[in-house]
Amino acid sequence: MNGKPGHSFWWISPVYPQAKVAFRRLKRGINEKLYTANESELTITLVNGSVISFRSAEKPDNLYGEDVYAAVMDEASRMREEAWHAIRSTLTATRGPVRIIGNVKGRRNWAYRMARVAEGGEPNWLYSKLTAADAIEAGIIDADEIEQAKRQLPESVFKELYFAEPSDDGGNPFGQEAIRKCIGDISSNPPVVYGVDLAKSVDWTVAVGLDEAGAVCRLDRYQLPWEETVRKLAQEIGSVSAVVDSTGVGDPIVERLQRELSNVEGYNFSSSSKQKLMEGLAVAIQSSEVRYPQGVIVSELDIFTYEYTRTGVRYSAPDGMHDDCVMALALAVYGRTGAAGVGVW
Repeated sequence: MNGKPGHSFWWISPVYPQAKVAFRRLKRGINEKLYTANESELTITLVNGSVISFRSAEKPDNLYGEDVYAAVMDEASRMREEAWHAIRSTLTATRGPVRIIGNVKGRRNWAYRMARVAEGGEPNWLYSKLTAADAIEAGIIDADEIEQAKRQLPESVFKELYFAEPSDDGGNPFGQEAIRKCIGDISSNPPVVYGVDLAKSVDWTVAVGLDEAGAVCRLDRYQLPWEETVRKLAQEIGSVSAVVDSTGVGDPIVERLQRELSNVEGYNFSSSSKQKLMEGLAVAIQSSEVRYPQGVIVSELDIFTYEYTRTGVRYSAPDGMHDDCVMALALAVYGRTGAAGVGVW
């Protein structure tokens, strides 16, 4: 629709044979009077002069050097991350859109991370998930065929390919099955404790409130100047007990909150204190003592990892990803279980 002479649009597949499949399908899908095709170069030139190229991601260096006005990365979870770097750079000058699609393939790949970024609310990004259930409802696939695939395929493979549920690659301290068991509707009951992770611009300030049964009943996530953050938190917390991140710049914020609210306790993150906090959250999740709604909390729990180092266990989100909701939830659990001075049980 936005094509002009000399404008390039790309369809990228993991390997050349997959690119040929998409090329043949597009030729069948549009009126042959609207284009000319080059079979050897896998290009379709439309009557308005724009060119759709079907390319392979096998050699990411071959994807540099051209301005691209829109792109599709098909089966992105099976491409190297360097291909995404190349495509992102080719779209910079044109500000062209990109659609990243494909089956789920574990958690330790760039496509899975980008999906979590989009699901987490990155501006101008959109996340969508279609499963076999949607295809059955739309009449595209027969339910019996899905049941047969379920019987014939390993469970982890079936869940990935048909229901977009990634397999557990290991390294998650909570356990994927345990995470799923704790998903529920957000509670309408009043909070008895808040956990607050502080941030200003790159990360998010997140306030999580738990009710008496351990269910999330409040979830607020925002990026504001410190003055506004303090006012918003003081108003939200009120007389409810709260455990607030006091690490680094969080220390003066906690002090300001404590001048107004005697029910606020600071929590400073160190390698040992963070380990203690995460172990407490892991116990709560694995014993189903906490509940949270589907969405950003679940996304962050899914990608959270741990590894053993010389100095102990390191807990964190992968590089470039957020763990603010995980930390806020852990602080709330810490307060609720009575580990903190403000805790209730």
